[in-house]
Amino acid sequence: MSNSTHNDLPPLDEERAVVARIRAGDREAAGILFEWFANALYRRVILPKLPVPEAAEDVLKDTFRTALERIETFKNHDRSIFFWLRRIAINRAIDVHRARKRHRLATTHADLTIERTMSRPPPPPDRAPELEQTRQSVDAALEGLNPRYAKALRMRLIEDRDRDECAAAMDVTVGNFDVILHRAAKAFRKVYPP
Repeated sequence: MSNSTHNDLPPLDEERAVVARIRAGDREAAGILFEWFANALYRRVILPKLPVPEAAEDVLKDTFRTALERIETFKNHDRSIFFWLRRIAINRAIDVHRARKRHRLATTHADLTIERTMSRPPPPPDRAPELEQTRQSVDAALEGLNPRYAKALRMRLIEDRDRDECAAAMDVTVGNFDVILHRAAKAFRKVYPP
């Protein structure tokens, strides 16, 4: 049985029986709940608020995980459990949307700051001693950082590697690498110039 509209909701007595089975630890019943409501939650609730399929799929999983963890708090009112699941999905989608937005802003800010700090045009050839002094200052500042931060800055900005390559070298996701790079840039600003 698959529900795509509110008119297709299963009878309340069937839902209550499935909820009782879930509360008793029946995993098969959890599968029934997912089968009934996953498609409608994904397409009509989550995706419109978070139009990134991978993120929306994660929110759907989180919605059901949260629902199963909190199933004892669900009150069997005269409404379908769909509306309780819908509220969980909306809240989670909003949280993820805000986090993604903050992350994008932070990453953009970090990239601009690092670019301004470390990617200044090279001095003319007659300023070689000044260039060497700047390199030494940058190296000294990097040495004073958390080694992970220093590695992220060196790979991304000095070696000019792309984000995917840097993330792989640090054994993290690209998103996690962006967070590390942002924190590294903030730490670098505090110690440079020494």
